Amino acid sequence: MGSKGIDPRAPGGWASQEFARANFGDQRLTARLIRVVDRLSELPESPINQACQNWAETKGAYRFFQNDHVVAAEILTPHAQQTVVRAQQYHTILAIQDTSYFSYTSHQKTQGLGTISRRPGTHVAMMSSQGIVMHTTFAVTTDGLPLGLLDQQVFARQAQPEALQQLKKTSHNNSVPIEAKESFRWLTSLRKTQQVTANSGVHVVTVCDREGDMYELFELAYKDDAALLVRASKDRLINKSSRYTVKPEHRLWSYMQGLAAQGDIAVEIPAGAHQPARVAQLALRFGALTLNPPRNHLRHKTEDLPDLALSAVYLVETDPPATAEPLEWMLLTNLTVTTVEQALEKVRWYCLRWRIEVFHKILKSGLKVEACRLQTADRLMRYLTLMSVIAWRIFWITLISRAHPDLPCSSLLADEEWKVLYAKIHPTQPLPLQPPPLKAALRWIAQLGGFLARKHDGEPGPIALWRGWKRLCDLAEGWGLAMGRPTYG
Repeated sequence: MGSKGIDPRAPGGWASQEFARANFGDQRLTARLIRVVDRLSELPESPINQACQNWAETKGAYRFFQNDHVVAAEILTPHAQQTVVRAQQYHTILAIQDTSYFSYTSHQKTQGLGTISRRPGTHVAMMSSQGIVMHTTFAVTTDGLPLGLLDQQVFARQAQPEALQQLKKTSHNNSVPIEAKESFRWLTSLRKTQQVTANSGVHVVTVCDREGDMYELFELAYKDDAALLVRASKDRLINKSSRYTVKPEHRLWSYMQGLAAQGDIAVEIPAGAHQPARVAQLALRFGALTLNPPRNHLRHKTEDLPDLALSAVYLVETDPPATAEPLEWMLLTNLTVTTVEQALEKVRWYCLRWRIEVFHKILKSGLKVEACRLQTADRLMRYLTLMSVIAWRIFWITLISRAHPDLPCSSLLADEEWKVLYAKIHPTQPLPLQPPPLKAALRWIAQLGGFLARKHDGEPGPIALWRGWKRLCDLAEGWGLAMGRPTYG
């Protein structure tokens, strides 16, 4: 679609356009990557051998994932570049960071996995889950349309000396350099996001959950002039006039609670397992503050750490039910917040962090990537990177009609595709002279995938839509073969 930097009708399919800039030092590897993406995107929830059309393609796919010259980051690079192209259609985008864990514990023959969790066991003191860690920076518009991935770190945790493990677990520990901690991935992704979007003309706001609440991340954003929005987790001392100031003490939560409420927000809370649906009333407070470096930070010995000027937006439910925990958000940002409108904007942006959770759900529940058996962690990392791009594509197709419902469906579908689709859904009606709206066409596609499209069913989900998309591809291919016309992959 030209207006958003995507043309699904490009020769060779969308994968050809998305990965055209891949550089493995061998054009044959780039061609194989495109073929593998084409096949896996047609049957994304299927095992590799079922997604490929024949033994030769299956063998080629396995060889690609086994090739030590293929680095996962190099698979992602051309897609990240295309993500920036799509982002240039917008003034501001959100770069949402989050970590997900993929368990392959049941794959006992898979080599190179790392420990992703420990829990008490029935027959042993502790049980370990083995798998792979994925930290992703996911770009979305301020309306929530997913644009693609800007960065991704996929790795297996390495065993560390017990002494270092214990030191890292120390409460309020600042004795280990941030570079030696796994949490350094948040800083790495922020810097890579800045690099890949440099000179794009796009205002990029990095959004993180509570795990990203660390002084070093705000400090890096200050040094790199990067916009940052983080949900706070630490009730730290703030507004200190010097490193050793103790009184008067200002802690983040009590300081914000002492400010006057500037407005109220009504939020609809859906029913939960033990709670009925309700409308929560939240008081809105916001104000400026100074984030001081931790008093015992290791780097105080060699350098002067800066105080950082931030804004905080605080939301808390004013009258929660006795049986429910009150809703509460504390957001920290280095962006200016001096008006109610600016505060509400930051709240809306943080609400869109849920987009990356849906992206992870598509990967795990929809594409079933944890069922893949590629025998080594390195191969799985390449596979997960590739499947992440396919998961984004599914998500994008799901939401594009919500962002641009009135676009003609020809912006996404080839001529044969939308006509076959219309004839399938409306078998007794003549074809319209003009392509129907995109929103209607995507609901019809979802119907091919099992979506019932009843009056109160809401919008179709990504998996039903993708199943319908596969059926449409088959119908369009059959029509093209019958008419002696070329088909689009």
